[in-house]
This record gives sequence, C-alpha cells and structure tokens, in this order.
Amino acid sequence: MKVRPCRAKRAMHHSSNGSIKRSMLAALVALVVLVALAFVYASPYIALNRLKRAADARDAETVNQYVDFPAFRDSLKQQLVILLKHRLSDESHGNPLAALGAMIGVALVGPLVDAYATPDGVAALLNGMPPRGEPGERPPAPPDARAPADAQNGQTGAAPPPAPPTPPANNPSEPPQPPQTTAGYRGLNEFVVTYQHGVGDTRYAAIFHRDGLFTWKLVGVDLNG
Repeated sequence: MKVRPCRAKRAMHHSSNGSIKRSMLAALVALVVLVALAFVYASPYIALNRLKRAADARDAETVNQYVDFPAFRDSLKQQLVILLKHRLSDESHGNPLAALGAMIGVALVGPLVDAYATPDGVAALLNGMPPRGEPGERPPAPPDARAPADAQNGQTGAAPPPAPPTPPANNPSEPPQPPQTTAGYRGLNEFVVTYQHGVGDTRYAAIFHRDGLFTWKLVGVDLNG
C-alpha cells in the first residue's frame, strides 16, 4: 500500500514542528539554568551592596537581615583579643607594667564589641574604618547625625555650637581616602571582602557565609590580616 503524498507531507510537517518545539524548550531550560547560576554566583556581591547601603543609611531592620550578630560578636571579640595581645607583646619587652597593660586591654574588649556590633559599627567596617583597639573608641556617627540639632538651632534662633577642631589627617577613624577593596569566594559557602588603604598598610577582611541558596550574611571579621 502506497502512502499518499499529502499524508506524508503532513507527517513530515508534524515531525518538524515537534523537533523545533523540543529544541526551543531545551534552549529555554538552558537559559533558565544559566540565569540561575549567574544569580547564585552574584548573590554575595548583591548582599554586600545591600548591606553597605543599609548600614550607611542606619537601616537597622535591613542590617539585621544581612548580619548574623551573635556570630559577628564572637568573631569580633576573638579578633580584638588577638589584636590587643599582639600590641601588648610588641610593647611589653622590658616593661614592668606589661601585666597591667594586659588587664586594661582585656577590659577594653567588651566595650569595643558593644560599640562595633551595631549598624554604626558595620557601616564603619564596610567603609574602611575597622576598630583599632583604642581606649574609648567608637565607630563614627553617620554624616547626618547632627542634622536634627542644626535644624532645631535654626528654628529657635540660637547660635550653633562651635565646630569641633579638624582632626589630623592621620586620624585612624577618618581615613584620607576610600580603601582598596577586593572581594571573592573562599570556598563554596564563604565570601571574603578585603580592605587595605595602601601598600604596606594592614589589611582586614569582612567574612560572609552562605545562608541558604541565594542569601549571605556577615558573620565575622579578620582584623589581623
């Protein structure tokens, strides 16, 4: 029995349509997979950008979404203890007051952790101003912290308070220029952002860990890089 030409053409047409549809579906699936992989790869960079913007704006609610504060506090405490031990070790050679200095250093750790495990502290860390382990050290206030007071002075007609003296250029809390920043993966579930102000300057790092497939959180610092 011979197949009629029109019937054969219809069969070939259906077969061709099915092949095209399968090819289009495979291409679409491949595209979706590539987009998903690209988003997974970029997710820590996105988290870093969102956290920095929220910290600079002192948006505590958003900062809390991107910082594991219990882990961050523990890491900050450990790093400050190491930092102060190194400093005391360098200064204690032949110094009879080294033990007293060690006690004072330990007493500094708690207040420093309390001051820097905050949105202000996170903002300072991500802007090149890590804690230095100095007595009474606190992260710098946001640029608009004095705006309400200035507005109130303007409304009441009172003269504004005198401006504080300009700090010296080498003030560690106000770096003269933005730090050099490098960021990258240090394993599948760890992402590290390294900061350095110049050649020979001490580096420090902010450490992020994956929390789910697309979410990352700041969990620690390395102040002794």
